[in-house]
Amino acid sequence: MAGPRAGRGSGLGLGLGLGLLALSALGCCLMLQVGAKRPPKTPPCPPSCSCTRDTAFCVDSKAVPRNLPSEVISLTLVNAAFSEIQDGAFSHLPLLQFLLLNSNKFTLIGDNAFTGLPHLQYLFIENNDIWALSKFTFRGLKSLTHLSLANNNLQTLPRDIFRPLDILSDLDLRGNSLNCDCKVKWLVEWLAHTNTTVAPIYCASPPRFQEHKVQDLPLREFDCITTDFVLYQTLPFPAVSAEPFLYSSDLYLALAQPGASACSVLKWDYVERQLRDYDRIPAPSAVHCKPMVVDSQLYVIVAQLFGGSYIYHWDPNTTRFTKLQDIDPQRVRKPNDLEAFRIDGDWYFAVADSSKAGATSLYRWHQNGFYSHQALHAWHRDTDLEFVDGEGKPRLIVSSSSQAPVIYQWSRTQKQFVAQGEVSQVPDAQAVKHFRAGRDSYLCLSRYIGDSKILRWEGTRFSEVQALPSRGSLAMQPFLVGGRRYLALGSDFSFTQIYQWDEGRQKFVRFQELAVQAPRAFCYMPAGDAQLLLAPSFKGQTLVYRHVVVDLSA
Repeated sequence: MAGPRAGRGSGLGLGLGLGLLALSALGCCLMLQVGAKRPPKTPPCPPSCSCTRDTAFCVDSKAVPRNLPSEVISLTLVNAAFSEIQDGAFSHLPLLQFLLLNSNKFTLIGDNAFTGLPHLQYLFIENNDIWALSKFTFRGLKSLTHLSLANNNLQTLPRDIFRPLDILSDLDLRGNSLNCDCKVKWLVEWLAHTNTTVAPIYCASPPRFQEHKVQDLPLREFDCITTDFVLYQTLPFPAVSAEPFLYSSDLYLALAQPGASACSVLKWDYVERQLRDYDRIPAPSAVHCKPMVVDSQLYVIVAQLFGGSYIYHWDPNTTRFTKLQDIDPQRVRKPNDLEAFRIDGDWYFAVADSSKAGATSLYRWHQNGFYSHQALHAWHRDTDLEFVDGEGKPRLIVSSSSQAPVIYQWSRTQKQFVAQGEVSQVPDAQAVKHFRAGRDSYLCLSRYIGDSKILRWEGTRFSEVQALPSRGSLAMQPFLVGGRRYLALGSDFSFTQIYQWDEGRQKFVRFQELAVQAPRAFCYMPAGDAQLLLAPSFKGQTLVYRHVVVDLSA
């Protein structure tokens, strides 16, 4: 009986042993499973892209993919189904180093499109339809070394577009339709000084530069500076004359305002950069207000159609204008213009008289007043005066509505003007002005009926060089601004024409139209850094235009 029991006990032990062995094996298996690594997880990737952990290649995307791995350092977009890249379009991929946007239909890349990419080194935007870029397109790309914009439709590039690219080493602009005008001048300058390697690029236009290499264009071929007259200030009143003057280091302007029965004096405000009301001289029928500074004293000659003409003196103690003297009404009956000048240290002014019975007269300053010095031209309806001091021979030219302009030359022996001859090419003239260009002297003669004339002095006589259409013209003024010569020609029936002198052709060419109603004078007035043209109007407001210089290459 003892044997069989022993056998049963041995089988139980074996069973327990096998059980413990199985449990032990299971535990080991569980422990191995717990300690083992999980298989790699597939990174996020849009349906239109193929991705690895740090690259993405996308085709037919409808927008810049957003759900890409943040570790992506290389992105390629091909045949995208959108045409515009918005600002900050790739800022969600801050580790990006390589970006290829070739063979798409992009037409517009926004400002700051690549912000948030401090590590981007390679940017390729080839074979698209981009025709223009913003100055700020590449802002923030401090690490960019290679940039290609090849085979687009770029016609121009904004100045300094590559300035933010501090370490750019390679640039490709081939295959574009560059218009080599002033907008490309900066690029020619940049190419001459940059250390960036740039593949040869060629002009598509204009015809004279077509197929020329941009790198080889001479800078002197670019004429990119132009000018313009822009409305700067409106003086809300009519006027018929304007005379700027300096007194005690300040700039003033005297205006004849018959409608306001005054000679108005305005002062230039250097802070506000505007003309401000300063004082008024009573003048019921003023046609001209001529300031003169003699021995540091300010005088204003007030010429009137009716009621006589006068001379006023500025009293700095009372800060008022006071009447100094009358001008003989029997001699000057219907004044039309005043001209002041200095000959051999003496001060003079002349008055053009347009009446049948009066005479154009010359007055000379002596100690405490102006005294009649010479009757020049009687009974000829004189309209304008122009003093010319050239070659040491002072001359006074008198224009008239009833005869050809007359030239007087100063005789130092007689201390008077002596008639020298007529400008026979013009039967009558409303205004006479002069200018010098190089070694030549010219006269500008405006006419109310018929063409106005430009004449050149040939040594013994004047010859006509140009006729300018000018029906209804009473005002004409040549003037020089920073080396550029202009001519303002007014009309009672159409716009004022501004002409610019063409040095090569030795003629004036039409430059700009100004909407001035019935101008009676034009006056150039430099005021600090502002170059102003004043246009007093008989029928409308007095307009102040500013001369501005425009760089078309900017």
